[in-house]
Parts: sequence; structure tokens; C-alpha cells
Amino acid sequence: MAESGLIIVDKPAEWTSHDVVAKLRRLAGTRRVGHAGTLDPMATGVLVVGVEKATRLLGHLALTEKVYVATMRLGVSTNTDDAEGEVTSTASAAAVSEAEVHKGVAALTGDIMQIPPQVSAIKVDGQRAYKMARAGEEVELSARPVTVREFSVLDVRPHDGVIDVDATVTCSSGTYIRALARDLGAGLGVGGHLTALRRTRVGPYGLSRARTIDQLAEECVVLPIGEAVSAAFPRRDLTSDEARVVSHGGRLPAAGLGKGPIGVFGPEGELLALVEEQGRIAKPLAVFA
Repeated sequence: MAESGLIIVDKPAEWTSHDVVAKLRRLAGTRRVGHAGTLDPMATGVLVVGVEKATRLLGHLALTEKVYVATMRLGVSTNTDDAEGEVTSTASAAAVSEAEVHKGVAALTGDIMQIPPQVSAIKVDGQRAYKMARAGEEVELSARPVTVREFSVLDVRPHDGVIDVDATVTCSSGTYIRALARDLGAGLGVGGHLTALRRTRVGPYGLSRARTIDQLAEECVVLPIGEAVSAAFPRRDLTSDEARVVSHGGRLPAAGLGKGPIGVFGPEGELLALVEEQGRIAKPLAVFA
């Protein structure tokens, strides 16, 4: 049986997240493989893949903070809000100043309401928005609260009537970087879209831990599930009696470690479960023992 844990992949361009999972099923020798936080084919960088029991961590890891390096082109809009879509409008961005770009970025920083791209995996009346959009249907998506903790401009490069803006973005789960590019351009009155995206971190897992597909083909490095949980969540070590309770799905008194998830470990250092604290009780979210 394959080892339970995480594989931190540096996803190549033009691969879907599903392509990566299919490849790692072969490399890890198991069908039980999944990923946390989809990356579009155009994007590269950190994709967290779970193997065996660690697939049960993925929903919790998908909710963690993410960091991206992006290039946004002002002056051109597309129907997907990125370079893979069809151009829907153009407008000269030559008169947009660097100060205005910074002001526009500041307006998209913090707790904001964001309308997801038309071409996205969000479900509308049970159907994926991208399927409806590609079928020519007008998709009505509601604005959702997201947090952009940091949106920093690295470079502003005007050329040929457009402006390319290089930026880093640190944001909550559910934030679309393509939508930030679209909204930055819309706020400046010239339109915009995303031309390049690299994810550099998912929760605690950064590019320094990531391996390319070629490297994984040579050696499929799996971060053991206990180490993966310790890196991502608060840790609580239990006594033998407490470990017995948790192993059978029981509840414990809360330890004041926050809502969770919290990784709980047995006396021998083995991962037993993920729990969340609700008032005075610590309740299991997933039991691994």
C-alpha cells in the first residue's frame, strides 16, 4: 500500500490539475490520489496532492492562504479574464499613470467583494459556470467575500498601448487572480486580463518543497501525513487515555487552540485525527487512527 502523505508538485504550464493527479496515481501506485486548490492549465507552481489517507486533508488545506506571482495586462479584456480566452475589447492604456495603477491595486486589497470569472468551476443551478458560458449562456454569478491580504506591485511596464503589471498576491481561498486583473483594468477604465500566474505557496507549503513532474518520476517524494499536518495546523499531543477516546471518534475537552483544524497526536507521535474546537469540546473532523 502506498504511503499516506502529501506530494508538493511544481505544476507545469498546460497541464490541468487532473493531469497531475493522473500522473501521480501511476507514480505512487494507487488510485487514491487527489489535489487541493485547482490551478488553471496556464498557471504553474505549487499544487498540493494527497495520497491515500491524506486525501482527507485536502478539503481543509484548500481553505488555507495562498500566494501568487502574476502578470496582468491592462488595455485588453478577454471572455475568460486570462490569456487563454478570446479578446472582447481593447482600449489604449497609454494615459494610465503608475500612480493610478497603485491606487487601483490598493482598492482591491483587504476584505473585498469579488464576482468570479464567467468561465469558472462555480456551480449555478447545478451546472458548472464554465460549461454554461462555453455553451453561449449568460451566467449570473454573485459577488463573494474574499480577503486579499497583500497585493504588491513589482513592476509596471508600458508598451504598445498596453501596460503589463507584475504583482504578488497573498489571498484567502476562493480568490480569483484573473478576476483581480479584470477588476484592476475595469477600475482604470481600460479593461484587463491575466497573462501569467505562478502559485508560490499553499498554506505552509512553498516552492522550496515542490518537485517537478520529472523529479517525481525519478523519486516520488511523499511528505508523511503526520509531518504534513504538523506543518499546516496547530498540534495537540494526547495522553494514552485521550488517544483511545479520539481513535474511536470520541470528543475531548477543548484545549484552547482555536477553532481548527487541529492535528492531534498519540503518545508515540502518531497522527490520530483532525479536530475542531466548539466551545468547550474538541470534536473530530477526520479520524486517521
